[in-house]
Amino acid sequence: MTGKSKSYALHLCLIALLAAAFFILPQYHVGVLSRVMVLAVYAMGYNMLFGYTGLLSLGHALFFAAGMYGFGLSVQQGGLPTGLALLIGLATAFTVSLVVGFLALRTKEVAFMIVTLMFAQAGYLTVLYFGSITRGDEGFVINTAKRALFGVDLSDETARFWAALLLFSVTLLAMAALVKSSFGRALIAVRENEERAMMLGYDTHRLKYVAVLLSGTLAGIGGMAYALLFGYVGATFASVQYSIFPLLWVLLGGAGTTIGPLLGVLFMYYLIDISSSFTDAYMLVAGVALLILCLFAPQGLAGELRKRVFPWLP
Repeated sequence: MTGKSKSYALHLCLIALLAAAFFILPQYHVGVLSRVMVLAVYAMGYNMLFGYTGLLSLGHALFFAAGMYGFGLSVQQGGLPTGLALLIGLATAFTVSLVVGFLALRTKEVAFMIVTLMFAQAGYLTVLYFGSITRGDEGFVINTAKRALFGVDLSDETARFWAALLLFSVTLLAMAALVKSSFGRALIAVRENEERAMMLGYDTHRLKYVAVLLSGTLAGIGGMAYALLFGYVGATFASVQYSIFPLLWVLLGGAGTTIGPLLGVLFMYYLIDISSSFTDAYMLVAGVALLILCLFAPQGLAGELRKRVFPWLP
């Protein structure tokens, strides 16, 4: 079996394992998995930019919130049908990615990181400034009647789980195909040595711009899905906190690996969930765990698996 075949077999087994979890795990953990899979889509979008292209962004909450508010405001405040509202959310995330990518890629390295952070903060302050529409920090709950798609009530826990699994599965398999494609390999070349990639004839600026567009749009899809499946839209999701989270998830799970984002989100979610039952300083526990992983597993959970056991892991 070739490495590519092993890769697809692994991804299909992971999807099957998640599907089986619905029938095995208690209801609480099934609900957690639904949330984890949606956030993993967001993390996979971030991983495309950071893990595969080598661009460190601190502003991805802007894209996540763009999709979330584009959908949420359209369906709740505008009264539009769910399907049309989802298209508006997608268009909003893509447009924001288009603008931010065009401007931010005029900078490099640390400057790029700072510029993306500034854009995200501008987005967060915009949400607060128009609080009469967005409801600011309080946020708003989307009516259950507005959370149906193709006749399926996605506020139902069972439908929510399978919808989250479908979105996650499609995204995971698409990422697996992308990283094995010539475009994915070109992104990795840019990450490893941009100057050499330019010497080989690659238009590195165009590659990075496309990576920003795909990464931001995918993050926006995660935001739309979160609003649709869990029925809440709030300014917290546009804050710096939600720009830092995907970075932590990707570092913990393994940057530049397809299954790393899921492992990172799953690990961090349960770590915070368990530690918060013992102490209010649960983020300190998460920080210590991250420090330990950085010292003893610098390539993240999936990265160490690839290094020690599965060299074919994408």
